[in-house]
Amino acid sequence: MMSTTSFAVVEYPDIEKVVIFRQTLFCFFSSGTEEIPEDLTLSPATSHLLACQFVATDLTAQLCLRIVQWLEGLASKELDLENTVRGSHVGTYLPSSGIWHYTQRHLQKRSRNQDTIRHLDFDAPTRENALPLIDDRKQDECVLEDVWTLLRAGRLEEACDLCTSSGQSWRAASLCPFGGLDLIPSIEALQKNGRDRTLQAVELESGTGRQWHLWKWASYCASERIAAQEDGKYEAAVYAALCSNLKHMLPVCTDWESACWAMTKSWLDVQVDLELVRLRPGGLDQLKGFEDAIEWNPKQGGSASQMGSPDTWPLQILNQQPRAVSSLLQKLHSGELVHEAVARGCKEQHRQIQMNLMLGDVQRLLELLWSWISPSEDNQDIYRHHGEPQMIRFGAHLVLVLRHLFGDQVNDIFKETITNVGDLILQMYVMFLFSKQHEELVGIYASQLAHHRCIDLFVHMMELRLNASVHVKYKLFTSAMEHLPFSPDDDDSRGSIEEIMERVLSRSREAKLVKNDKSPDVLEQHRLQSLDKAMVIQWLCFSPPSGTDDEEAVSAKLLLLALMHSNILFREFALMSMWRIPRMPIGAHKLLSFLAEPVKQPPENLLSCEEHDVSDYLKEFKDWSEFYCCDATYRNWLNIELENSEVSPLDLSLEERQRAITTAEETISSSLSVLQRKENLWLLPTEDRIYENAEVPEPVFIELHATAILCLPSGECISPDATLCATLMSALCSSVTEEVISNRQLTVNVAVSSKDSNCIEVVLRCLATEGDGLGPHELGDGGILAAALAAGFKGELARFQARVTMDISRLDAWYSDSEGSIEGPGTYIVRGLCRRCCLPELILRCMQVSVSLVEMGKLPERHDELIELVACPETGFLHLFSLQQLQEFLLLKREYSIHVMGLKEGAP
Repeated sequence: MMSTTSFAVVEYPDIEKVVIFRQTLFCFFSSGTEEIPEDLTLSPATSHLLACQFVATDLTAQLCLRIVQWLEGLASKELDLENTVRGSHVGTYLPSSGIWHYTQRHLQKRSRNQDTIRHLDFDAPTRENALPLIDDRKQDECVLEDVWTLLRAGRLEEACDLCTSSGQSWRAASLCPFGGLDLIPSIEALQKNGRDRTLQAVELESGTGRQWHLWKWASYCASERIAAQEDGKYEAAVYAALCSNLKHMLPVCTDWESACWAMTKSWLDVQVDLELVRLRPGGLDQLKGFEDAIEWNPKQGGSASQMGSPDTWPLQILNQQPRAVSSLLQKLHSGELVHEAVARGCKEQHRQIQMNLMLGDVQRLLELLWSWISPSEDNQDIYRHHGEPQMIRFGAHLVLVLRHLFGDQVNDIFKETITNVGDLILQMYVMFLFSKQHEELVGIYASQLAHHRCIDLFVHMMELRLNASVHVKYKLFTSAMEHLPFSPDDDDSRGSIEEIMERVLSRSREAKLVKNDKSPDVLEQHRLQSLDKAMVIQWLCFSPPSGTDDEEAVSAKLLLLALMHSNILFREFALMSMWRIPRMPIGAHKLLSFLAEPVKQPPENLLSCEEHDVSDYLKEFKDWSEFYCCDATYRNWLNIELENSEVSPLDLSLEERQRAITTAEETISSSLSVLQRKENLWLLPTEDRIYENAEVPEPVFIELHATAILCLPSGECISPDATLCATLMSALCSSVTEEVISNRQLTVNVAVSSKDSNCIEVVLRCLATEGDGLGPHELGDGGILAAALAAGFKGELARFQARVTMDISRLDAWYSDSEGSIEGPGTYIVRGLCRRCCLPELILRCMQVSVSLVEMGKLPERHDELIELVACPETGFLHLFSLQQLQEFLLLKREYSIHVMGLKEGAP
């Protein structure tokens, strides 16, 4: 899997919470615990070394340490930011500001007050049971508030420096015992302390952990006594922080992070204290005694009368501590001493994320994230992003990090959540990036989706960007190429470029819902849809980005796929554009423009592909290029004719007449170049390789599927119904003999399309025989199925409405087995159908142009060649004509002959 550091980052205005999310992830999903270096170990071990070894092996203690370090890091960065912005920092006081100046001046005046201390040493308040003046106490509280702030940020040294600079060195000594050693149970603290033997020397005399517990017990006593005076809450909190006395820490914690830090740090320290007790001689019995004491008196500790002794530490504060992470979080929600702002903070989304991470309940976290960003019940569009962008973004990156960390080492339930819910979150983020025009980034995240979701998502995005600019489309194409395998053979676990393109191409041919039901508009809607079908091919005409593996082969495969699909579309577009009108078939010409450059690449690149029909695809593409060139020339001529028809022939200028004659001659010449081929006949079908040999063990069937619109001669469309479909079905069956129906097992089905009520879907199926489905197809007319459908296409069905034609918008032919399972494409059928429909029409257009020329007094030079082509049995053109087309041909020939006779009679 890709490294998480390579994932893209898109910045948004509210970045503060995103930063917190990043830091949360780093805290809980960073690398595992480090081993303690041998050069830092001491013998005998100190209480600090034992504490570090305990945390290194206990998962709960590790978690607490990481949470504490994370929260202290956030607070420290906040202090740095404040210093940068305001140019000041907590603890910025004049030297000796902690000396009781007001009390000193009061004593110098020899004023007497039994409530005011009479000496200025730091033991005076305790010894004399009195206090400094209120102004000095306020100054002390300000200093101690800053000391608390520094302790909260993990800056113990700065807190001590602050005490020293304010003239309270005794307080600094109480905060940092054992010569100022860093007592945090972490590898970093061990490395910072080095091999300092101060603590070891102390504990060699008193015993491991005893001085440590003595200091904590003394801090506990101090916090209780100070709190009992109902003054100096920050002083009480400072000493409470040293001994895990939560009830005096929480009152000053007015935000979620401070309260969480206080509880977690206290719990961590207590776990370490209990471990040190356990390691003492008789420690297990003492721990059992602690448990019994807590059960007998749940409120043990917490008052001056119940302070116990250092030997009983940490019994005094055990009842205040959580027993698990879940109980810690519950205290944050509803603890008696927790500030109301902390309880409110627990309901915030980013706090819920952090708390779920602390619990390690990733499954619940992913479900929670999805509930925040998922579509509402009223809008179930999974391809439209919902929720805050920061939350969507965080969720996506969290999913990637979790997958990277856990891999397959998860249980089935969690795996299902991280796969399914994770995919939904990733998909939402991809669509967000997509909506913000960051197409170049979508591949990074979409490539992490499940196989089917990746394909579906890219297909959806490509359809939405179908008519976008080339630059935008290429960004999306490049993003897919850079992060997805080209072929499913390369990596079947992810979606591939080939599968995406094939799905896009397939969906582009599906019938789209027509916007209105007015018959005159339906045909135009389908004509415009042909442009959308053609636009899809542009995806295949892009060059792979530089650096793509086997770039030439990939480029050749894309072009091959483009040729295959373009030929399918060319067939459909040709059958849609048989109307003799000036309007060009926009879809076909858009295809030709897209493929103009790609087909110029060296033929050997294409021929190097393993696909055996490459040369056949190229030949068919060239055939269609020539056909549409003829078609465009004819429509150009037709447009000129229509323009000239608006003017009297006597008023036409010589230039206009010459333009019409030149275009007409070009039309005939280009058409004859297609018709007069002696080798490589136009669109002559080759045998399909599935059944090249007529000897097959089981019956083979051939099928022809068509989606069409029924049109009147005027161009108006007929809305189909069940009765009309039944009539058409009967007419198609009647187009062949009863013997053919019986021997070939011909079946016909016609129904109104489920996707477009203006269309019908026709399915013809029959048994394949030698020469028609099996072996070579020598006639090149598509066989019995093409003949039946051609009759409907030309409006010549005997038992159907006269001159009602089938305007075909989709055409497919298949081989199938006796159970109807598709075996492969029956290309010879659709090519033969196109020959039946296109070649006679091409000839009739030439006859129409010839008549126009002779009307203008210009005898076509190659008219006789056209007549000979139709009459020659070797060309087989006559076999492709229907009865009505032959009648039209003869009528045009007759009209042509009459005009020729008139010209000869009028000649001098």
